[in-house]
Amino acid sequence: MNVRRQISDDGQPAAKRSATIQSVSIAFRFLDLLARAEGPLVLGEIARRGRTGTSTAHRYMRSLVQERLAAQDELGRYDLGPAALSIGVLALRRIEPVEIAARAMRLLSARLAASCGVAIWTERGPTIVRWYRSAGFTISTVSLGDVLPLDSTACGMVFQAHLPGEVITAARRRQPAAFRGTQPARAELAAVREAGIAELDERLFRQLTGKAAPVFNALGDIACVVTTVSHVDVAEAEGHRAALLDAARHSTSDAGPP
Repeated sequence: MNVRRQISDDGQPAAKRSATIQSVSIAFRFLDLLARAEGPLVLGEIARRGRTGTSTAHRYMRSLVQERLAAQDELGRYDLGPAALSIGVLALRRIEPVEIAARAMRLLSARLAASCGVAIWTERGPTIVRWYRSAGFTISTVSLGDVLPLDSTACGMVFQAHLPGEVITAARRRQPAAFRGTQPARAELAAVREAGIAELDERLFRQLTGKAAPVFNALGDIACVVTTVSHVDVAEAEGHRAALLDAARHSTSDAGPP
């Protein structure tokens, strides 16, 4: 007896797709190709890129338009609809870069002999909002809630390298000169932007080093800064610089668009 092998709309054997709802998977494929397209697409191009027949593409696009996930213009071309855009905006709002960075730094503190934290920008300057102490590192000059000097900390240097000048100037007025330090040259800030990291030795404890790297949000703006404090020799031996850069990049990737 001959048994016909059922084939799904995307050319895959139906048995291989049994764990998923086939229509949802295909609908997502159409939405994804609309999102990645350079502009509105005609039906034939959608079918070609979606690897389906024209009738299948038309059926799915009609349903997506009805649900406002897609839209059709006066020329018959299709693009993302208002409901899809609304979902995207809401999803971005739910992704919190600080929390993403905090998870990364908590894991880092368990792996390295360093205190690890996250700083945000406030009107007073860099402010520590997450701080994780390591069992292998007991000395720390930073605590949760501390406002950091603008010009003499790695966090301050990173924020200065990425925030507008007027924002930095306003915070500089709030920090006493003896506290904030000496204003860095433009070349120093350019070097921080290029390297993606700032590294400064502590003022009071010369055997300590502070490192900081930026985390960006979905719009490409600096959202927070991840930072470590550790012994200079341990930082070099354990590769703290590379570990911090990796944590910052992964946090940015998780908090921003692909």
